[in-house]
Amino acid sequence: MRRETAARKSGAAYLQNREISWLKFNERVLDEAAYEPSPLLERLKFIAIFTANLDEFYMVRVGALTDYMLFNPDYAESRTGMSAKEQLAAIYETVKALCVRRDEMYASLRKRLAERGVRHYSVDDLSETERKSLQQLFRKDILPLLSPQIVDATHPFPHLANKRLHIAVRLAGKRKELYGLIPVPAASERMIPVRGDGFLPTEDLILHCSDEVFNMYRVLEKNIIAVTRNADLNFEDYEEEIEDYRRYIKKAIKKRLRQSPVRLELRYEAGSAFLEFFTNKLDMAYPQILRFSTPLDFPFCDAVERLFATRFPDLKAAPHTPLESIPEHTDMLSLVSRHDVLLSYPFESVSPFLDLIRQASHVEAVVSIKITLYRIDIHSKLAYSLMQAAENGKEVVVIMELRARFDEDNNIQWAERLEQAGCQVIYGLPGYKVHCKVCLITCRQNGALSRITQIGSGNYNEKTSKQYTDLSLMTANPEIGEDATKLFKNLLVGNLRDVYRHLLVAPNTLKTGVLRRIDEEIAKAEDGLPASVILKCNSLTDREIIDKLADASRAGVKIRLIVRGICCLIPGIEKHTENIGVTSIVGAFLEHSRIYCFGEGPDAAVYIASADLMTRNTADRVEVACPVFDGAIRARILDMLDVMLRDNTKAWEQLPDGRYIRKRNGFSGESEAKPVNSQEYFVMNSKVQQFEDRSATRPQGKAFAFTLLKRGALDAAKTRAHAFFARFTGA
Repeated sequence: MRRETAARKSGAAYLQNREISWLKFNERVLDEAAYEPSPLLERLKFIAIFTANLDEFYMVRVGALTDYMLFNPDYAESRTGMSAKEQLAAIYETVKALCVRRDEMYASLRKRLAERGVRHYSVDDLSETERKSLQQLFRKDILPLLSPQIVDATHPFPHLANKRLHIAVRLAGKRKELYGLIPVPAASERMIPVRGDGFLPTEDLILHCSDEVFNMYRVLEKNIIAVTRNADLNFEDYEEEIEDYRRYIKKAIKKRLRQSPVRLELRYEAGSAFLEFFTNKLDMAYPQILRFSTPLDFPFCDAVERLFATRFPDLKAAPHTPLESIPEHTDMLSLVSRHDVLLSYPFESVSPFLDLIRQASHVEAVVSIKITLYRIDIHSKLAYSLMQAAENGKEVVVIMELRARFDEDNNIQWAERLEQAGCQVIYGLPGYKVHCKVCLITCRQNGALSRITQIGSGNYNEKTSKQYTDLSLMTANPEIGEDATKLFKNLLVGNLRDVYRHLLVAPNTLKTGVLRRIDEEIAKAEDGLPASVILKCNSLTDREIIDKLADASRAGVKIRLIVRGICCLIPGIEKHTENIGVTSIVGAFLEHSRIYCFGEGPDAAVYIASADLMTRNTADRVEVACPVFDGAIRARILDMLDVMLRDNTKAWEQLPDGRYIRKRNGFSGESEAKPVNSQEYFVMNSKVQQFEDRSATRPQGKAFAFTLLKRGALDAAKTRAHAFFARFTGA
């Protein structure tokens, strides 16, 4: 938002507010909980994801808008001209409706799970004997962990930690009413097994036993509450003369813990006196209060899964194991030196890239490894290889971004460990987050320098590589290597205004490069030639790019957008965006890859990128988009885009009124499209590709072909499976 103008701009008919667009995305996430073909525990997981998403939305976006309303009342967002106050009012109204849907969906799933023998009990469901047994468990295992408090003249209202559950009670004192609070202890189990076929959330038992905790008073009212706090940290007051940037970030993180509340959640209905007390103490307004009939947080879903998934395996989807597309002991340096390699996560394992870095840390010819790190695993194998490389005498340069939201602590700890191992660690640039994903390996052999460059769309995080769809390109192209060398030099000296031969680098050339490529397609269309743009990203909010896409649509360019989350462009608006289609895929894996494609066929320009098409990415971050020169890899990416555009199982299509509906047909308008689930297709296709690459033996090929055919693969995969079957059976 920092770069948004404070003056109102007239919103075009094809623009919508980013916050409302994001809430529509989270609604699509919630709708996955109603997707009948999915196992019940998988559907429950989507309610948990919806809830976690909404928590972060309040902490970041609602927090930022609240600050704008208080400190910058003239602010208006650039696409629709809505003020912060108007946006908050729209958010509160939309969220209340979504939360009603969440309650309804959870009630439905709770009933369905109970029919299968997995029951969510309330205390009222239990017999008197069972309640007494639970009270004994409370006294023995939970009560010693509690730190209850009353609120009066000598017991001031405590700080309620962000998203921590509290039992709140209204009490009858000797002379007046007072209030008590019990923080739900983090050390306690999140779920209590009941009757061998169900569970009771721990906070429900504490609520039931709160009369015993405050036994010197009469409990008039009790509830479970949680406060959400503003977590939007402002690093803009950073000054270059700060001596210890890492210490500055640590101090800023501590500030987050005590920032102002932006939401109060209640588990049950509450009386006016109760609400007035807490809104006054928290300095909140009634629109910031949400009341649920479901638990306030959903980490207990993991506990339910651990308890019941092994007993009822059909309630859970079969776990996905990324396939090793390159054999374990392959010499990755030699392989990439011979030809480019593309990895597609999570369908393929991240192991080949990890092997590349591990091998580079030991190979004598390698003189340096340089890498940008934004989010990495808490148990990162990559970081250990970098430390090993430094200990082996390699020059290791790490551009560690300490401002990766909610990962600051992890990044600070890794930065310290990397420094201790001998790596040179740089903490990004003042005013700009380093969000690009680039790794450069430089070798010297026989007096000559050579480079291997890896550029990806996602973070160097082994954990998320199993959950997010991303692309990772490894290339020995000397011109890409020269660009990467220049990029790292510029990051080290603070130069963001350089230009590169092939790489598009924000904040200087990425947006202008995208706009130039769109202009080229407009010129084709005006000359009567086929013209096409396909953009895949997580969010599209940049006003300049949106306006340019509208220009291209008016010129007759065929534009297909695959945007998972926020999309401020509305397609199908007459005389503006009639030639634009917008697809959003919400599936088992988080769609995260960024791909820009301009043109069609073998001459298409294809880029993989770290940047979403948002103002924060194009103007406020260091991002990189890399062209794909290898013909086979370019064709593979184009095929992937085609499959995603044909998805009519997990894909949603945005309508001209801004609503999303599940896609039943492709944009081609075919009347009876066959079912296509793009993520399942890529899972299966990666298995086929692995067997092709490894020249499978006859028994392996035969068994694998039968497996594909039994599972009902998509037509393309079936064709390849039949070919395998013929090859290994002689048919």
